[in-house]
Amino acid sequence: MKNRDIPPGAEETAVAVLGWLANEPDMMSRFLALSGVQPGQLREAVNDPGFLAGMLEFLMQHEPTLMAFCAATETKPETVVSAYHQYVRPGLDSGEY
Repeated sequence: MKNRDIPPGAEETAVAVLGWLANEPDMMSRFLALSGVQPGQLREAVNDPGFLAGMLEFLMQHEPTLMAFCAATETKPETVVSAYHQYVRPGLDSGEY
């Protein structure tokens, strides 16, 4: 994770993902199981850029989940991708370094 400020639009997208997950109990359970975060830790975790990046990555790793989020929130998939890239620096294999 880079030490930099996250643009407001990226943070809003990440928070929208959390809101959507909160209304999708099966998806929230799946995300919590994959992330290892306990429900009681959510209030603190939401302040961690790594946690927010993880939520965005959760969507990006499963296209049906990404598309369900986008349909429910009227968000373009490109917006999620852009927000994700604001939280996660490119890897050496990305061609973006």
